[in-house]
Amino acid sequence: MINIKEIISKTERAKLIAREQPTWMDPMLATLSHDEFSDEKWIYERKFDGERCVIYKNGDDLRLMSRNKKKLNFRYPEIVKALSDQDSDRFILDGEIVAFEGDITSFSKLQDRMHVSSEQEAKSSDVEVYYYAFDLLYAGNYDLTKVPLRERKKILKKLLEFKDPIRYTTHRKEDGLEYLKEACRKNWEGLIAKKADGEYVHSRSKKWLKFKCSNRQEFIIIGYTEPEGERIGFGALLIGYYEKDQLKYAGRVGTGYSDDFLEKMSEKLKDIEIDHSPLDDEEISDKDIHWVKPKFVGEVSFTEWTGDGKLRHPSFKGLREDKDPEDVVNENVRAKGMNEDEN
Repeated sequence: MINIKEIISKTERAKLIAREQPTWMDPMLATLSHDEFSDEKWIYERKFDGERCVIYKNGDDLRLMSRNKKKLNFRYPEIVKALSDQDSDRFILDGEIVAFEGDITSFSKLQDRMHVSSEQEAKSSDVEVYYYAFDLLYAGNYDLTKVPLRERKKILKKLLEFKDPIRYTTHRKEDGLEYLKEACRKNWEGLIAKKADGEYVHSRSKKWLKFKCSNRQEFIIIGYTEPEGERIGFGALLIGYYEKDQLKYAGRVGTGYSDDFLEKMSEKLKDIEIDHSPLDDEEISDKDIHWVKPKFVGEVSFTEWTGDGKLRHPSFKGLREDKDPEDVVNENVRAKGMNEDEN
């Protein structure tokens, strides 16, 4: 077991909080920003295209938890084993579970593991997964959330033995703009900029910012259309988002589906059909539309938002079980609001 007080400075030691290990800590969430920058007071990490996962280890008890409190152990048994074998027996990690398509993290490929129904099914999958740890909330007997990020990462790097499938999330200092250019050239999703001296807060924060290479976010599935021609399952998904507690329409997504997904998802949607539109203030022709309860969340890429709040050229990437429908908003609007607040 490492001695945390030997790793950080005397000034930072005063920010350690001795307490029993919490059973749950809300994860810190980043805010989308269109004002990218370089700053020596910030660090820059790769933005992964995977499933957020906070990991709790307390003796023999090890839990992989999604951001909305779903236990993920049976989906990723290799990660459970790797962390169970670590010498450190008490910690809370924050990180991302990913699968790769070549050198690129692929949310679409990870779907094969995100939706398994048993540990046996996960073990028989040929999709390899990795856990990229990027923050440490608790270790030993200490809550570390008041300790600056750069110091938390120092402790994290010494706490674990990093070998596959457990990986440490590296970062760069200062050169955010140059790193973002490199990220986009490599077809990464983008970067996360983090205030180097920032505390870990259990909410969305402007001390963590998303710099994206492409437009992509989560949307609520609110309906579907009938398939045409040789298409099976459904034709397109109707999607939406919340704005001031009102469900808004974002358009239809007709591409990005495998035949297997079309077949399985159509059965799930049939089980939650309703006889009216769930939208709050927009009328849409009901011809060939099947409305559903706003239960499922999907990730969608697109080229841009139109002037009337719809998506241009959307493509479906996969289901997200780690985000609740009521948390889905227009990230572009939130980003504009953040920038206006700072002007």
